[in-house]
Amino acid sequence: MEISAIILAGGQATRMGGVDKGLILLKNKPLVQHVFNRLQPQANEILISANRQIAQYEAFGFKVLPDENPEFLGPLAGMLLGLKHAEYDLVLSVPCDSPLLPLDLVPRLLNGMLESRVDIAVARSDGNTHPVFCLMKKSVLSSLQAFLDEGERKVSAWQKSQAYCEVDFSDCSDAFVNLNTLEELRELELKL
Repeated sequence: MEISAIILAGGQATRMGGVDKGLILLKNKPLVQHVFNRLQPQANEILISANRQIAQYEAFGFKVLPDENPEFLGPLAGMLLGLKHAEYDLVLSVPCDSPLLPLDLVPRLLNGMLESRVDIAVARSDGNTHPVFCLMKKSVLSSLQAFLDEGERKVSAWQKSQAYCEVDFSDCSDAFVNLNTLEELRELELKL
């Protein structure tokens, strides 16, 4: 099945001093480049949700989509952009600050979606849900738009209001490490 992917790089990165997280270097490559490298074999199309440094993101050769709403609406705004602009009917969402995402993320989420006959499959590991790591059918677009229009912002609350399942990735829970501070970035760099 053909998959579109949206990389969520539109955040304010307040815990990193407001720097653009996707462009921070890890092993001499921007975080978002690590994400691309892991996504490219799994997706037919890659989009980027970004609100700053647009030209730098465009330089990677992918379509960059800024939020339509000037108020910061969080990850759901980027997921909405993915659903609106994706070429394909299945849309994967991932954050820009998880450089170790699973190399089999798409097939496992897709398998969970098909087996459970749901519209959204969300990654889970060691009892923790990772809501922004999800595979969605484009058919959930109108419900997400309505959710945002009601002033709601919580990703998991919206997902749980839909036909959804969680897919266990406890065998590779380190893959979902996301980097929120420069200290976390340094720690990961030492491990790699």
